[in-house]
Amino acid sequence: MSASVSAPVRVALDAMGGDNAPGEIVLGAVQAAREYGIGVYLVGREEVIRTELAKHDTTGLDLPIVHTDEVIEMDDHPATAVRRKKNASLIMALQLVRDGKALGAVSAGNSGAMMAASLFTLKRLPGVDRPALGGIFPTRDKACLVIDMGANTDCKPEYLQQFALMGSIYMERIFKISSPRVGLLANGEEESKGNQQVVETHKLLKQNASALGINFIGNVEGRDIPAGVVDIVVCDGFVGNVVLKLSEGLAETLLGLMRAEMTSSLVNKLAAAVLKPGLRKVFKRLDYAEYGGVPLLGINGSAIISHGRSNAKAIKNALRVARQTAETGVAQAIAEGLAKIEQDQQPQAEVQQIDK
Repeated sequence: MSASVSAPVRVALDAMGGDNAPGEIVLGAVQAAREYGIGVYLVGREEVIRTELAKHDTTGLDLPIVHTDEVIEMDDHPATAVRRKKNASLIMALQLVRDGKALGAVSAGNSGAMMAASLFTLKRLPGVDRPALGGIFPTRDKACLVIDMGANTDCKPEYLQQFALMGSIYMERIFKISSPRVGLLANGEEESKGNQQVVETHKLLKQNASALGINFIGNVEGRDIPAGVVDIVVCDGFVGNVVLKLSEGLAETLLGLMRAEMTSSLVNKLAAAVLKPGLRKVFKRLDYAEYGGVPLLGINGSAIISHGRSNAKAIKNALRVARQTAETGVAQAIAEGLAKIEQDQQPQAEVQQIDK
């Protein structure tokens, strides 16, 4: 009788990726290992990683190092770098997932290269036309996933329908939201609003949502995202990336103005001291580090792309999300949902062929 092989319990981390690498990246791994009990493969230059680990108490923590000298830099062309730097740290992190040695991979490095390498190494799930990036936005109540955030600037309605399904599965499994509400981003709530892509996508979602188990509530506007009107907002990557960058800039500006006002006078400082507990909660809700990074959905595995400016807290949470994404079977559920789309569309195609 052959011995059973236990599932991997580690997540692979590109220790060289990001503006704050390797210091904050390694520290995030240490914190994840200590607070969440996550084993972490630290992929990168061994000597540099060991120097960083020596700064922290790692007693009893599972932090093996996978050495490589190659690194894809932030200014490298993604596709070219992935082809030429076969042993780059982010590629080797993904290979550990492909080979079944890690549950997922995390990188705060070159996001374009991480997407390209994920497609090349882990491959698309069967039925996926385009993998998509799902970004988490804070709302009044919970959180909202905006998908796509920049992986696909030009999208067909069929792609957006897949994004809606992938986003629903992610929010159900990671954020434990039952029957998450899906909205299509448009310039008005009426079905006729939006460009041709949006109008056609609305018709498609309205027609297929019930069969696919998607709780589609119709069009939503940009202001509905922070208001928490829906749990998933569907859009193409061009629009989604504009929403992301505008939101990041607005949040930083507002937080900066609040901090400046709170320290501008003695009266304001005293008022801030009284409001400090509530303000701390607000700042925490607006902090991207709480969510770690954005998942690349539609690939055969778990890959989390963190912000280039990620600090240790962001990396710690990205590692947690990578493990959750794998352990809750997000990829498998997406594949099953897409198989259902194909199954439901086949009779329609046959009817159309007969009519011809």
